[in-house]
Amino acid sequence: MPTISAFYGILIQMFWGDHAPPHFHALYAEYEVLIDIHTLEVVRGSMPRRALALVLEWAFQHRAELLEDWTLCENNQSPKKISPLE
Repeated sequence: MPTISAFYGILIQMFWGDHAPPHFHALYAEYEVLIDIHTLEVVRGSMPRRALALVLEWAFQHRAELLEDWTLCENNQSPKKISPLE
């Protein structure tokens, strides 16, 4: 699973050929969440509130790039790296 961004100990990843809806995985320590790209809602999992807030802030800023990466992954192509949250 390619890591497309990393910041503050959080990894953002996408799988090739993953199930709909378009989403990404965010990992922080032992926690993992799946976030719907369109709604920015947690589809599955949990993580500490502050870490989740950082993930959602980053995703809001990069939603168009996330959708582009989702399309690449659907076509079995490597997603592009996305700038981290600063």
